[in-house]
Amino acid sequence: MKLYTTPGAVNPARVHFLLEEKGLQIERVPVNLMKGEHRTPEYRATALNGLVPVLELDDGSRICESVVIGRYLESLHPEPNLFGADAREQAEIGMWDRIVELQVMMPFAMAFRHGHPAMAALEDQVPAFGEKQKSVGQKKLKVLEKQLAGQEYIAAGRFTNADISLWCTIRFFWKSGAEAIQEFPTLAAWYERISSRPAAALAYK
Repeated sequence: MKLYTTPGAVNPARVHFLLEEKGLQIERVPVNLMKGEHRTPEYRATALNGLVPVLELDDGSRICESVVIGRYLESLHPEPNLFGADAREQAEIGMWDRIVELQVMMPFAMAFRHGHPAMAALEDQVPAFGEKQKSVGQKKLKVLEKQLAGQEYIAAGRFTNADISLWCTIRFFWKSGAEAIQEFPTLAAWYERISSRPAAALAYK
């Protein structure tokens, strides 16, 4: 298998984190987003969605979207379990994974794309929209602060892919994570707990 990926990007980091947790080694093919390599006809032939990451299987078929890639890899390597050991766990973990992705990662991503100077070459920026989306993301962190009250992890009482998704989101958009979560003590403690995992240090590499 091959993983088309971009070191330092948030969605590839989610897959990198999972691979490290499972102790899996997959050949990585770097894709330079800032140079527009994901927009070339050659890469478009590789990735149906034109994004990273993409997992290429041994038969040449390809899987896009980080969560789907993670689920596929877990089906081949079920331990340690990150997506749910039974139907109830799968539903709970999947629910929180989607909440993180749509209500936290998405607005922060829009804030980054429309507000960061480096993204001007790739995005028709609307700075006011970016600022609004940042405030939306911050408000959604309150939901996670409440969810984490009295528990160490987001779902199922243990470390799961929902924790990976949120940690990668905070780590990417605020480097150390401090700016995003300084007003949320429970979330800040959770962030430090996840950061101490050996896989976290390798997620963005």
